[in-house]
This record gives sequence, C-alpha cells and structure tokens, in this order.
Amino acid sequence: MELTELERQRLEKLQRLRARGIEPYPHRVKRTHTIAEAIAAFETAEAAGEEGPRVAVTGRLRSMRVMGKVTFAHIEDGSGSIQLFLRINDVGEEAYEIFKRDFDLGDFVGAEGSLMRTRTGEISVRVEQVRMLAKAISPLPVIKEKEMDGKRVRYTVFSDIEERYRQRYADLACNPDVRQVFRVRASAIKALRRFLDEHGFLEVETPILQPIYGGAAARPFVTYHHQLHRELYLRISDELYLKRLLVGMYDRVYEIGHDFRNEGVSHKHNPEFTQLEFYAAYWDYHDVMAFCEQMIAYVAEEVLGSPVIHYQGHEIDLRPPWRRVTLRDVALEVTGIDYLQYPTAEELAAAMQVKGLPVKPGATWGYLIDKGLLGTVEPTLIQPTFVMDYPRDISPLAKTKPDDPTHVERFEYFIGGLEMGNAFTELNDPLDQEQRFLEMKRLYAPDDEEAHPMDEDYLRAMKYGMPPNGGFGLGVDRLVMLLTDRPTIREVILFPQLRAKD
Repeated sequence: MELTELERQRLEKLQRLRARGIEPYPHRVKRTHTIAEAIAAFETAEAAGEEGPRVAVTGRLRSMRVMGKVTFAHIEDGSGSIQLFLRINDVGEEAYEIFKRDFDLGDFVGAEGSLMRTRTGEISVRVEQVRMLAKAISPLPVIKEKEMDGKRVRYTVFSDIEERYRQRYADLACNPDVRQVFRVRASAIKALRRFLDEHGFLEVETPILQPIYGGAAARPFVTYHHQLHRELYLRISDELYLKRLLVGMYDRVYEIGHDFRNEGVSHKHNPEFTQLEFYAAYWDYHDVMAFCEQMIAYVAEEVLGSPVIHYQGHEIDLRPPWRRVTLRDVALEVTGIDYLQYPTAEELAAAMQVKGLPVKPGATWGYLIDKGLLGTVEPTLIQPTFVMDYPRDISPLAKTKPDDPTHVERFEYFIGGLEMGNAFTELNDPLDQEQRFLEMKRLYAPDDEEAHPMDEDYLRAMKYGMPPNGGFGLGVDRLVMLLTDRPTIREVILFPQLRAKD
C-alpha cells in the first residue's frame, strides 16, 4: 500500500506498540455498556444518591486534550459520545505516556473505570485502564464546524462530492447526520413490513436471476450461466413471479428487494435499487390507491412522528385523501395539450414540438404521452397526487378501462415532484395478455427498452386461472429521499453506483 506521511507516522506508532508487546488489533474486547447505556446507568445511580457504576466502554477516539498529567478525551460509538478523564496516577506512567504518544484520533479504544461528573458537569469515565482496540492507519477526513439554524454543526470536507459516496465508510464515520439517514431508511422498511403484515400480506422471495425479464419497461442486465448454457437476466421487476403466486392461491403477497435496470444514473435513478411490490386478490386500482395513501402516511408517522414532512423547501401533507386526477386532465392543465385531440403519434409529436416539449423520433403515441407530457408535468406534482388512466400501448399488464379501449386502469403517484411508483388493476385474462405481448412486439423494435418480451410460462400460469387483483410498486429509495429531505438518490443508498475514476 502506498502511504502518506501521516500514514507512515501512524504505522510507526503501530510498530512501537507491537514492540512493547501491545497488540493493536486484539482478538478480544471487554465491553459492559454501550456509551448510551453507561450514561443512563450513571444518571440512574446519581438520582438514587449512589456512586457512579464501574463500566468498560469502547469507541472511536474523537478528541484529545493533554494538560500535563491529566488528559481529557472523547470516544464515540454507535449510541453516543462520552468523555474520558485520564490521570497519570490512575492509569500509571507507562500507560499514560503510550496513550499520549501512540494513540491517534480515529483509533478504536477501550476504557475501563468508574463514571463521574467533572467540575464542568460532564459525565465522564475516570479511566483506570485504557487499551488499543484497532489502530487507524489512515486519518479520517477533516471535520469542520459551521453555524446552521443557531447551532454548531459538524461536517466533513471532501474535495470531490463523489468521494463521500466512494468512501462511504469514512463519510459515515465522520458524519452523524449521514448515519441517521440510514437509520431512517431501516425504520421506514420496518414500518412498510409491519403495515403490510398487519393487513394480511405474506412476504415472499422471488428469483433475481430470471430466464425472461418482465414487469416493467427497462433494459435489463444480462449474465450467462455456464452449466445451464443460457443467458439469464437480473430482474427489472418482481411482478410476474408475484402474480404467479396469486394463481397458487395466496391472496396477498409482497416483496421488498433489489431490482436492476441497465439505464442512466441520475439524481433519482441508480441501476440497482430497492422496490416494494405487492399484489392483492379481489382489489382494483381504486382499492390500491386507498391502501397506498394510508401506508405512506403510516410510515411517515412511525418514522418521523408526523405525516407532514418537509422536502426541498416544501411542506408536504401525506394524510389521506390524496388528489386524484387523470393523466389527460393533468397533461392539459400543465402543457396545454389535450392528447386525445391528436390520435396518432405523428400528430401528437407535431403538437408537442410546437410547445417545445421533448419528442423521441419514432416514439409511439403512448410513449410520447408518458415521457413527453407526463415528464413535463412530474416536477409540478409536489403534494401527493395519483395520476390515473394511462395509454394502453405502454401498459401491457393492466386491464383496459371498460368504457375506453385506448386507456387502462393504471396510476402512478407523485410526491415532491418525484414519481414514487406505479400500480394497476392487473390484467388476468390470458388471451388478452397474449395479444398484448404480440402487440408490443409489433410496436417496438426487439432492442427497444420499452418492449416487453413474451413470457410463455407466465401465460401458462394465467391459463390456470388468476383472480382479479390489484398490483403496486414503490421505489423505497425515493421514499427515503422524501423522509430525509435528500435531493439525490445517492444520499440514501449506502454504496451507489458511480462512474469509474479517471
């Protein structure tokens, strides 16, 4: 490994410790309390008029202030921070000198002693023994402070913002607010599971490696299985396998897992992402809407304590009922184009070009509506909104509206200017489904990412009888963006995909 001057100095300290018979990476660690538990134990004893208990605590060394024969230091673990009070008379001259000379900020240390309050009132460990637990050869990035909302806030300076993501371990080690983002993420996923479990859904696992990809319009990642001598795809959606389970007599199923789409990276896209999908027999898309708005409000209440959140300067009220509007009406409202007045792709493309809207050459009518018109509308949908009734030619898995053969019973929902997910009254007629797959083959070139391949096994499952059902997808990463007020998906994925460094 190439080392900087600071790293070489730290390595020398490591070697000095070993020369003295001190292992800088010991096999065993003594810990009786987390720091939060130690503080709570002291406060309980103090309230009862008792002396502070004896503890063994561990953590990363955050600060050192040497004052002759006394040193004040702070260590931090996952639960909090506590001061260490070291005196040469308590720990011994040799141990005290080793601590001063060979311990660095960032090292993991263990400290054993009794809890006390210093004259300034700070709860501290009166250290009797101090031990190196893991020597940090590389110093952590520089930590600075700034004033925000009347408080002193610590933050880490990286010369390149992407280094925060490339070195997430250092980012987490330095920034408590970043660690909190991923605690919120974990809490949100737990709350989603709890809500679904309490409403009779069964959590299942479906294949990630699939012989035929489907359930969404996206380009897949392709791999090869050498023993089976066949190409396989990383799934782009869980949908077709989850609906097979409805055929198998499960009424309500869900999965929270990773999906993969070989598409661009942006503030709201990562090639590997977390999605919740559920399917409920005997529901339609109106039932799914009602359930969705209840679930999202519940998650916010459970995680943040309120269904009213703040995202990128907007106060957003997640309480039901949410606004419901058709795609046709909201597109007309925002763009001034009533797409039903332009029944062919050519006519609609011409109208969009007049308005200066993006047009993909050779795109279908439905694609122009979805990507061109709705893409323009999306940033305006700040408060929770269900956009309903989508063109049939971009929705091969949804039931056609009974009174309108050109549209299907599908909705997407938007919060904070972000599309959060997609849902249908699911198509359960195998003959109609087969025709939809054939139509997609005619409409799209084989390499078009909007194409949906024919899945013969899925059709075979449908022929055994699939109950009427409603299906739903939620981008979990985007939900966490909302709950943590983060503008980019990279902030809520621990290790996002990044371009290779030059």
